[in-house]
Amino acid sequence: MEGTSSRLEAGRLPGTGAPPKPWHEVHRALADPLRIRLLEWLAEEPRSARQLAGCAGMPADRLYYHLGQLEQAGLIEVVSYRRLARGKAERVYARAETEPPGDDASPEQTAAFLGSVLEATAMDITAAYQARQSGHRREVDLHRGALRLTDQALAELRGYIGQFAERFADPGADGTWTRVVLALVDVQDRPAADPPPGSPA
Repeated sequence: MEGTSSRLEAGRLPGTGAPPKPWHEVHRALADPLRIRLLEWLAEEPRSARQLAGCAGMPADRLYYHLGQLEQAGLIEVVSYRRLARGKAERVYARAETEPPGDDASPEQTAAFLGSVLEATAMDITAAYQARQSGHRREVDLHRGALRLTDQALAELRGYIGQFAERFADPGADGTWTRVVLALVDVQDRPAADPPPGSPA
């Protein structure tokens, strides 16, 4: 869900956010399921700590440390200040432009990140089932399977996923925010790529 900067209200701060840091410098900030969820909520739209507390169902003062960790890692930034009663103001955070995990991450760093993603997903699923038991409407679909994909089919699938995500990621569109977690993982080595036609074998 990109394009955060185009949705900011008047009074946006000038671009003072630090440039994206290498993946190995931010993995610790993401090795916590609550921070994963904070980052996802901020990807939907800019929010203050008070608004994020409403999403998380906990007091705002319990989030300041986690927001500080995400901001220090360059994953979020303060984009504006919102005036409150009695002359006070609150910070409004948004997700910063960052690079996705790269090959420079160690297996331990990647495992810590994935563990946090899975735990955050489990928290979302638990919350959805609890809401359903209370009479609310929440949809939950789980699927785990295996597909035999050639290199061409894998590239096509990645393209479809990207197009689908871009189509339905507009925060201003109608619909219900739905968490989608996809993993494409080879469980065996891929055969060597075929040489291009006309090239020597």
